[in-house]
Amino acid sequence: MQRFATGTDAALELRPDQPLYCFRPDVLKQDARQFMKLFPGETAYAVKTNGEPMVLKALVDAGVKIFDVASPGEFAAVRAASKTAEMLYMHPVKAQSDIRLALEKYGIRVMSLDHEDEIAKVLRIVRALDLDPASITIFVRLQTKGHAMYELSKKFGAAPGHAVELVQRLGRIGFKVGLCFHVGSQVEEAESYELALKSADWVRNRAGVELVGLDVGGGFPAVYGHDPNRKAKPMPPLEELMGKLRENITEWAFDDMPLVAEPGRVVVARAFSLVVRVLLRKGRRLYINDGIWASLSDSWTGKITLPARFIPEPARRIRKGNPANIVPFRVCGATCDSVDILSRPFWLPETVDTGDWIEIGHIGAYSLSLRTRFNGFYPNDFVEVTTPFGEDGEAESFASLETMAD
Repeated sequence: MQRFATGTDAALELRPDQPLYCFRPDVLKQDARQFMKLFPGETAYAVKTNGEPMVLKALVDAGVKIFDVASPGEFAAVRAASKTAEMLYMHPVKAQSDIRLALEKYGIRVMSLDHEDEIAKVLRIVRALDLDPASITIFVRLQTKGHAMYELSKKFGAAPGHAVELVQRLGRIGFKVGLCFHVGSQVEEAESYELALKSADWVRNRAGVELVGLDVGGGFPAVYGHDPNRKAKPMPPLEELMGKLRENITEWAFDDMPLVAEPGRVVVARAFSLVVRVLLRKGRRLYINDGIWASLSDSWTGKITLPARFIPEPARRIRKGNPANIVPFRVCGATCDSVDILSRPFWLPETVDTGDWIEIGHIGAYSLSLRTRFNGFYPNDFVEVTTPFGEDGEAESFASLETMAD
């Protein structure tokens, strides 16, 4: 992998006509270590966020020893990165064949569920493999309510009363039992964790089963750009959020048991930027070589403000407009799909034109995981960059949350 000081250096030297990912391993390691230092328990990186081999290897090098996995593909990816890493199989709904693979081939001994039929699946495989249920820990996932950009309780989670029954059933069988929850992605306030802890305490007090741990899930917010047009309250800094979480853990008396967190976005978001090229400018429309079916699904939702930097094509001598004027552009993706248009504009210098590049920062979370091969487009070119995005000069543009006329 070629190495550059900045994304701008990579763009000007390589002149990429395809999307180019700029990987910052030192930033990734720094953010992983910061989280592990702040959280009062074990850190299990959520592989779904970004499971690229280079990411998993850098995290292992940073000291991450536990990974939250959800599929055979993620089992294999983690094992390729580390022969000794522990894996937590925290997908609540699993195929029986995947359960068997996890237990038999990969030695996974921690799982989660939210329904009695999942208990039957696991127990069937445990008996077939002649395993002792006491060697396996099962976390019962609770429903949660709170404020996050992306809610994750619409699909999974047992209501408190149901969770009590599940804990008791697992205890009678002989499994070790814990509780877990996931308050959402990009959590907006610490109260979301407090409400979940309150619910976990309610279940614990009524189940009458000794718990072996609490998994507080993910949701910890990453740092993104700032949209001056946005009036909404900014995300709390990680230090502030973690301080309140520690207080709440103590208040609800969960500080005397093993704790686990499953960070993803907060760890990997800053580790990547993306250099895209403007294929065509039509008035206030920019056609770029990436889009919602590739790296920019987060930008499509309009819930994240991505910082961006304009990289002008040096060969273009004549430009129209004032480079100091930052104006909104509708951004169209590379595919033939007419839906492939970002739902919010990019604000860029009005001089941007065909052939220029744009470096979009902080796209390490989900952008690579969610890219598709639709229409034959699949960005997969990487370089290593040593300077964190933003430390090589402030981003003069951003992907706004404000709408604009078509």
